[in-house]
Amino acid sequence: MDLGIRGKKAIVCAGSKGLGRGCAEALAEAGVDLVLNARGAEALAETANEIEARYGVTVIPVAADITTPEGRAAVLDAAGEVDILVNNAGGPPPGLWSDWSRDDFIKALDGNMLSPIAMMQAVMPGMMARGWGRVVNITSAAVRAPIPQLGLSNAARAGLTGFVAGTARQVAHAGVTINNMLPGIHATDRADALDGAVVRAEGISLDEARTRRAAGIPARRYGTASEFGAMCAFLCSQHAGFIVGQNILVDGGAANQTM
Repeated sequence: MDLGIRGKKAIVCAGSKGLGRGCAEALAEAGVDLVLNARGAEALAETANEIEARYGVTVIPVAADITTPEGRAAVLDAAGEVDILVNNAGGPPPGLWSDWSRDDFIKALDGNMLSPIAMMQAVMPGMMARGWGRVVNITSAAVRAPIPQLGLSNAARAGLTGFVAGTARQVAHAGVTINNMLPGIHATDRADALDGAVVRAEGISLDEARTRRAAGIPARRYGTASEFGAMCAFLCSQHAGFIVGQNILVDGGAANQTM
């Protein structure tokens, strides 16, 4: 399918690996030029070079922490006018509700709620003026089915979801759509970190931890970054203009819900 977005420009945050990279590669395959952001300069440069060589698009790497005002400014300055924004940032660490302080919550809100909101506020006026834009926020399946040990993430990402629910309906008339993708367990560094915590806590092997987690997914496997990216690219396409303010689970059926 021709997604109809060849020649457009996208910012992809946390795009050097994992789900962010999956989204970046899918957009690049559709002919979209990229401003690719991540904190690690070396991995980012390598990813940017590989994507540019493979797909023949322009990729501008910007090594910066997107959760800081300085990092956002660097990315936005490098990007100029953009048509597509993919918001993404690593989730806060797992833990126990009784151990989290106010500072822990503020850090989680900065990373997974306030930063994506700031990026949207920066790019959407231009999108609206030009009559077209796409925003995809990578959040978490925990927004729909909270994970107890990820309470910081549950709280921050639910706040972002509430913001998007109202805002998406205020900008859709200008040709700008905002949607959220809610990943379940995918084969990424984040999954490795969560599985590693189980290994340490229960004294089991990493393979056993992964097998146990996969058994709770109806698809009986972890998702891949490429299939996640394909959904992201579709939401950014010309064909998705009537999809507004939705929270799309990409979790292999793990969230047992009717709606």
